[in-house]
Amino acid sequence: MANVLCPLTIVTSYVFRNEPQLVSKFSGNTHSHVWLPCIRTRNSARNHFQLRSSNGHPLNAVSSHDGLPGSALTTQDGKPLPVEGSFPLLDSECTGSNLTITVVGASGDLAKKKIFPALFALFYEDWLPENFLVFGFSRTKMTDEELRNMISKTLTCRIDKRENCEDKMDQFLKRCFYHSGQYNSEDHFSELDNKLKEKEGGKLSNRLFYLSIPPNIFVDVVRCASLKASSENGWTRVIVEKPFGRDSESSSELTRCLKQYLSEDQIFRIDHYLGKELVENLSVLRFSNLVFEPLWSRNYIRNVQLIFSEDFGTEGRGGYFDNYGIIRDIMQNHLLQILALFAMETPVSLDAEDIRNEKVKVLRSMRPLELENVVVGQYKGHSKGSKSYPAYTDDPTVPNGSLTPTFAAAALFIDNARWDGVPFLMKAGKALHTKRAEIRVQFRHVPGNLYKKNFGTDLDKATNELVLRVQPDEAIYLKINNKVPGLGMRLDRSDLNLLFRARYQREIPDAYERLLLDAIEGERRLFIRSDELDAAWALFTPLLKEIENKKIAPELYPYGSRGPVGAHYLAARHNVRWGDVGSEDS
Repeated sequence: MANVLCPLTIVTSYVFRNEPQLVSKFSGNTHSHVWLPCIRTRNSARNHFQLRSSNGHPLNAVSSHDGLPGSALTTQDGKPLPVEGSFPLLDSECTGSNLTITVVGASGDLAKKKIFPALFALFYEDWLPENFLVFGFSRTKMTDEELRNMISKTLTCRIDKRENCEDKMDQFLKRCFYHSGQYNSEDHFSELDNKLKEKEGGKLSNRLFYLSIPPNIFVDVVRCASLKASSENGWTRVIVEKPFGRDSESSSELTRCLKQYLSEDQIFRIDHYLGKELVENLSVLRFSNLVFEPLWSRNYIRNVQLIFSEDFGTEGRGGYFDNYGIIRDIMQNHLLQILALFAMETPVSLDAEDIRNEKVKVLRSMRPLELENVVVGQYKGHSKGSKSYPAYTDDPTVPNGSLTPTFAAAALFIDNARWDGVPFLMKAGKALHTKRAEIRVQFRHVPGNLYKKNFGTDLDKATNELVLRVQPDEAIYLKINNKVPGLGMRLDRSDLNLLFRARYQREIPDAYERLLLDAIEGERRLFIRSDELDAAWALFTPLLKEIENKKIAPELYPYGSRGPVGAHYLAARHNVRWGDVGSEDS
């Protein structure tokens, strides 16, 4: 008997930075066309892009492919035609401008482990403009050479592409400099500005500041940088790391203070989960595959689950974590942003404002969170064999008797026509049995299923489920029912599986690479707008205040377990079974 294959073709997004999708890349000082852009765009939805700086200076570029013979934007003799609203950047203009990236808090863990390696990866793949500089700024006394030694310990080259690795590292490190100063000192930022101007050599300069610092000093740094170290002839942008406040009031106050010195277009609020490959793929999967979009509503979807778990505890970061807890740290930002992307209506275009408008509509349509739809937990000490695991309160940086939750589960509802009555279940926790982040979509049962007797009493086994695994081992798989080969009629639940590391034999870029490049290009689609932030805090602030005012004691769960039992009762109350508790997903 011949093998029978049932192919299913779906469209997914997977663009590698070292592949010129629509535009050609830099190669040393050689440009393939005089209209080569200073920064390559990755948006394949258009063949040219326009960047407008936050303070009014245009930074526009046209894809070099637009000037190729046979292109819609060429004349018969192959010469490029101007694009309306865009301005060609000649070689002299490309080589005449600078990009300076200043990492504020350069001696911290985030800078060392994520930001500098991401910048090197962009340089390694030729995504940065020819004239770029990287400056570190922090209170730590350090020389340029000491900064380079610190950075070099965390730099790695692509696994799939290691040629000239050492040379690339040396070239990158030569572009890295350091200035020590106090975060609230305008004089020290004025000194930084003088150093930047010296390196920029009087050319057009665009400046990006990455605030890798605690939120209580955001405003001081923004004030000093805005007044003393802004670009005088290009754009100035600031990337701000979460947390964006602790509640609606503190978040609004932070936004108000930042906007004393920056416009909304200059502020890039980063949520690194929005830069992850599978989160980026969510919209492509839905809007580019006819098989999914008609099913994306209450008519076919029974519930949606957003699951985040870590298999380690606070591990010395308990002092920071205790001020926020798992709801503020994970649910109010990472998971809620993914929920908004998942549930939004089809945007008018892929423009950042169109997408963010639809996300805000989702957040404003959500039913207020009630305490009865929330379960909080905290991990306790646990021994397994000869190994002992500490409780959350065993962390010396955590106050004795802390009630801060390290686990939370919640049922949320969107009161609109598409999602009315569909429970969106969130679950996030530390010190659980596995590390994972995924979106699980459970579809409704087949009405009048002819094969229901083959599933016995457990109709959940007959449920189709779409899973987008964000980490680890990025994958998209669809659970379907099929017949087991043989003479009898025995049904089996199988996966149609797109495992990214098997399908794409290359390393997936880190989320910080994507988001840093977006900020450089002025692409705001994956950054959080102030009204999005307001709507998110409006949903969670009343719940957080109630938990803290009533001193709700978290349910204890053993380190390394699946979390509090109460989470399963919460799901059962809404006729849902968590998709990550089956034997096949353990």
